[in-house]
This record gives sequence, structure tokens and C-alpha cells, in this order.
Amino acid sequence: MDYRRVRLRSGVLSLLCLGALGCARVRAWDDFGHMTVAAVAWEHLTPVARARATALLRLNPDYAHWVSEPSTDQRDVVAFLRASTWADAIKHEAGYLDDGDRPEGADANQNIGYEDRHEHRYWHFVDVPFSPDATPLPEVPTPNAATRIADFRRVLADPKAPATLRSYDLTWVLHLVGDLHQPLHAVSRFTHDLPQGDLGGNRIRLCDPPCRQELHYFWDRVLGRGGPDEALVLARQLPTPPGHQVTDTRIADWLDESGRIARHAVYATPIGLGAGPYPLTDAYRHRAQNIARAQVALAGRRLAVLLNTALARGGPLPAPPESGSRP
Repeated sequence: MDYRRVRLRSGVLSLLCLGALGCARVRAWDDFGHMTVAAVAWEHLTPVARARATALLRLNPDYAHWVSEPSTDQRDVVAFLRASTWADAIKHEAGYLDDGDRPEGADANQNIGYEDRHEHRYWHFVDVPFSPDATPLPEVPTPNAATRIADFRRVLADPKAPATLRSYDLTWVLHLVGDLHQPLHAVSRFTHDLPQGDLGGNRIRLCDPPCRQELHYFWDRVLGRGGPDEALVLARQLPTPPGHQVTDTRIADWLDESGRIARHAVYATPIGLGAGPYPLTDAYRHRAQNIARAQVALAGRRLAVLLNTALARGGPLPAPPESGSRP
């Protein structure tokens, strides 16, 4: 396989982004949610997978920043947790290109490692369309979170792939598995009021302007806020997912599960068919937090299964970069 570039095989399919809201997408879960997914995964990694993940993450250009504060005995786990936020962090770093929220051209599907300076925001979600009122639906744009996880998983499992590429793909996998378990990263709702889709709840308001809180924003932050220490604590408090779900590594199943949750629990009372605003009830907030806790726990366990398999072999561990150097 040519690991320098993987060409886009299918035609570019995308949603139109119309009106003043534009195409802005926000994060899935937020940094705390992603670190909690990673914290759950870390506790269930095999010693081999931990060692390989730790070695690969040392090749990330932000590694020195990740481990600048924790004590030596905590550096590996903190780096693993912070790595899960890297795909969002580059949206705010100098030198990265905002290439939009829809895939366009061969660069959209490339896998060339850290020399890729595209933000690839469209890798973070899968806009599976649905409509409760028979509004016409578009096709699903590709590449997306589901196709990218599948591609990166194959590279991680290939001992002949360059270590720097496996490092890059690992940071994306750490993030995207969490993304795909956030229900609003698996759907876009199309209605008569929003015929071009709601962009995963980003166009559904929860309060009157100038308040900017949207449905997606609420679900990203429903777990609360915190850093690596708080994520490690929360990870130990989450419910234990059913075993048959943990061992299900079919990405299509993950997408279907998140989509069902979105359709039946996220777009539920008091959320109506239009763009809002919809003030949330205490019952909705409580239900959302329970769903988020269950989904984060499941995402972390599945991430561990994926990495334990993909990193089971892979040749010699890469040597850490020299102090002050960048991959």
C-alpha cells in the first residue's frame, strides 16, 4: 500500500451550508469528554498496547507540551489522554489549514502523517441524514469519521507502516472513536424548517439570540469540565457496558447505535421540529447526562479493544525524538 497518499475513490458528496450560520461545527464531547474516553481505554489496554501507544505518541509534535507539567510517573497516561484532544487542538494552532466542513478533492482522503497541515474537520462526524417529516435527504459525504477509523486502524495494524504515520493515525483514532459515540456526530436532521439539515444539532437553538448555545454545544459539554486528573476519576465512576457491546468492533454498528440514540433521545421533547429556541427541562438534562456517561464508557472500552488488536504487533518500538526536536 502507498502510505504517502490514499486517493479519494468515491465522488465528493456534501451538504450545502447556507445562511448566516455557515458551516461551523463544534467539538464532540469537548476535551474533558475525549480525555475521559481515553482514560477508560488506558485502564483496559494490554501492556504491549500501552508500550506501543506510548512510544508512538512521543513522535507527535505536541508531545513535549503534553508532558510539561505531570510528574514522571504520570507522563505516559497524561500524554495518552491529551493526545485524544489533538485533532481538535490543531484547529487553533498556527500553520494548519481550515479546509472546511465538507470533503473536497484528493487531499480530503490523504493519509500522509504529520506533514499534513489540513485540519480535516469533516473527519470528525458522519452526517447520516434522517427526516421526521419526509424532507428530501442527500447522500452521506465521504470521507468521514467512520471511513477514517477503518483506514487508520488498518495502518496501525501494519508493522511495515512508518512509525510517524502510525503515530499520526493513532492520535486520530483516539479522537474519532470518541466522536462517533457522540450521538450528534452520527446524524443530521432534515425538516421543512431546515431543508439543508441541522448540521448535527448545530442549527438548533436552546435559547433566544444573542445566546449562542446550540443543541450540539449542550451535548458536547454535558459531562462537565476538567483536566486529565478529573477524567481519570470520572472514568472509574462510569457504568460498565454490556460485554457484547464492548467486543463489537464493527464501525457500522457504532454509527447505527449513535444514530438511534440521536433520533429517539436527543431529538426528543422538548426539542421540536424547527430551529428553536427550545429551553431544556431538568428531565432532558438528566437523561442526557446518563446517556453521555454510558456512551463515553462504551467508547473507551471499544477503543481499548481496537488498540489491543491493532498494536499487538508492529516491529521495534520507535525511539523517542531528541529533546527539542519535532517529528
